[in-house]
Amino acid sequence: MSTLTRQLSGAHETVRAFTRRVEVPGLGEVAVPPPDKLAYYAGLGVLAALQVVEWPLALVITAGHLLADQHLSGLAKGLGEALEAA
Repeated sequence: MSTLTRQLSGAHETVRAFTRRVEVPGLGEVAVPPPDKLAYYAGLGVLAALQVVEWPLALVITAGHLLADQHLSGLAKGLGEALEAA
């Protein structure tokens, strides 16, 4: 097994260890966000339910938050790989 293969295998196991998944009947396995992000989304949902924030705005904020998280995790992964290579 090459060094790269071992590193990728280890990274995949780390991601799997920190990702929570729940079995939902009819939907199958669903990924659950970490507690801090879950609280953020729940708070945003409560604000929308109480009509402090309108639903379309809450959806746009949530979508932006999800996209920013994906982008930042990609940047962090790239930075980590660059540091490992150096």
